[in-house]
Amino acid sequence: MFNYCRADRLGLRAAPCRDYPRAMSREGLDAGGVRGAAGEFPTLTIIRHSPDPDHPDAQSHRPRSVAERIRAFGQARIGAVLLLAGTIAAIVWANAAHESYARLWETQFVLGLGDLRLDFTLHALVNDALMAIFFFTVGLEVRREFAIGELTSWPRAVVPVVAAVLGLLVPAGLYLLISAGTGQEHAWGVVISTDTAFLVGALALIGPRAPGRLRVFLLALAVVDDIGALSIIALVYTESFDPVPLIIAAVGLAGVFLTRYLRGGRAPVYATLSIVVWLAFLASGVHPTLAGVAIALLIPVYRPSRRDVEHALDLARTFRQSPNTEYARAAANSLRESISINERLQSAYAPYVAYVVLPVFALANAGVQLTGEILLSAMQSAVTWGIVAGLVVGKLVGVLGGTALLKALRIGEFGPGLTGDRLAGGALLCGIGFTISLFIIDLAISDPAAQNEARVGVLAASILAFLLAAAVFRISDAVRPVQERGRTLARPVDPARDHIWGDPDAPLTLVEYGDFQCEFCLKASGSTDEVVRALGDRMRYVWRHAPLTRFHPNALAAAEASEAAALQGRFFEFERSLFKDQANQLPSHMIRRAQELGLDVERFEADLASAAVAARVRDDLLDAEQMDITAVPTFFVNGRRHVGPYDAQSLIRALLDPAPDPTRMPDDAG
Repeated sequence: MFNYCRADRLGLRAAPCRDYPRAMSREGLDAGGVRGAAGEFPTLTIIRHSPDPDHPDAQSHRPRSVAERIRAFGQARIGAVLLLAGTIAAIVWANAAHESYARLWETQFVLGLGDLRLDFTLHALVNDALMAIFFFTVGLEVRREFAIGELTSWPRAVVPVVAAVLGLLVPAGLYLLISAGTGQEHAWGVVISTDTAFLVGALALIGPRAPGRLRVFLLALAVVDDIGALSIIALVYTESFDPVPLIIAAVGLAGVFLTRYLRGGRAPVYATLSIVVWLAFLASGVHPTLAGVAIALLIPVYRPSRRDVEHALDLARTFRQSPNTEYARAAANSLRESISINERLQSAYAPYVAYVVLPVFALANAGVQLTGEILLSAMQSAVTWGIVAGLVVGKLVGVLGGTALLKALRIGEFGPGLTGDRLAGGALLCGIGFTISLFIIDLAISDPAAQNEARVGVLAASILAFLLAAAVFRISDAVRPVQERGRTLARPVDPARDHIWGDPDAPLTLVEYGDFQCEFCLKASGSTDEVVRALGDRMRYVWRHAPLTRFHPNALAAAEASEAAALQGRFFEFERSLFKDQANQLPSHMIRRAQELGLDVERFEADLASAAVAARVRDDLLDAEQMDITAVPTFFVNGRRHVGPYDAQSLIRALLDPAPDPTRMPDDAG
């Protein structure tokens, strides 16, 4: 069995390539192979005893601590579990001791200075102040996705955008149709939004195998969904409006925008201005939680600059050589400033939102009494059924119908893994409208009995959507057995997209998923060079990225640098330079390579920071996950996964096998 670099999967411990046992016997490659860093031609190492994932080494037998087990569970899952726990606690408390539950949330708070006074109930404090932090993190995510994320490119954005818009309109239409004549038609906003926290947590708990691309799609959809929901809250559910305080808010927001230019001490300035803007929104009649969104949209976001990262590393080395407080402060500040404020704030606030804000919100808002009388009333209520139909059926029809329409019209990008059954499961998960649905109930419905009916509808719809999505995902996985995954190339070779060496229309195809820091990919490059020479114009060689960042920390940056070089038509030249010097793949080394290859360095650096380059590499990574690629190099020969030795003769024999390429159309077979 031949050597591979392996990735972590399913909780098993996988060793990096250097940890794999090596045998003494080796097969040499022909002299056309790529030279290693030491100048010797690499050989292909044979493993006599490959690592057995069912019997990991002794280190993996060490029992994990409770803290390690919790961390392994993941923030999304923990947040979803805590949100569910808050919901259950609220329901149990409201039914076991409703008076104490109501009395707690009606507790009065008075904040004041002189003649200025703010009166809050504890319930209002949670909904108006704590939830402003939640909406702030939503705004940060919206800002990031439109600046450097999935929504930067229209072909990528059009699918989640259309799905999200139809996922807003169809549920609202269904609710209006069913609730007509109840007097609660204006509560249609309850059914428009998806609970992102529950969505991500539920996908982690019950999602299909290899959910990466579905998760990216659903997160992008949730961002657009949140924009729609926040706009509706501002435009539809603002009862009274005073424009004068908004002038103060505008001045405060201008200050938030300009704070980025301060050289230091930005945190207290941001905090002070945020409080001013929040108070101004509150005084204006616009719901104060929207202040969090407005502030977040003005926080700068950018991908880390290679020069900034290199400067931070230089300062860290200086501190290591001469440790003192001045160098420590300079190194810490440089490291912090290399990451955008947006991403730093997301990382800082995400645990508080997931573990505190949303569970407390659920505890304050999900306390619906479930007496027989209330349940009977809810079952007979058009409001309840309008909410259930809107969230479950409306979201399914809107999201799935929107994606099906675009796919039929061949509009937008659908990567491997976004199949109809998975999109159906994801559309059902969008029916979990918990947080913002409960939030809008409090804004849109004043009658306590109707509020109870609406809350029962939201809870019932969320449970039903979760169960139906779980069933769809289980069926989806059952009809695609795990052993079938990855046997064929998920994304057919596209000359307009792929990096192809040789005739793009050649009848034989060799696709490699690799990592520029993997020594076995370096060794395999000798084999592929020999195959190319032997078969000539009859074959095309394609490289795709599968960087194992856990073992090769610079591999992702190397992949992105190669894509930046590809935009200037020099991908394979850059690839060879990366393989020739695997030990030196820091940002400064990438710039040096660009200079040596005669690239436009200024354009190269700009492309390195672009969302398009990052998205191109991410696409390959998601494809690799979809095909269960956990080791590199992984080869696909004429569209089929190659298992076994990857020496030149083995690859040539596989390429000349007369079996047809399953990824080619009949008229493309050459």
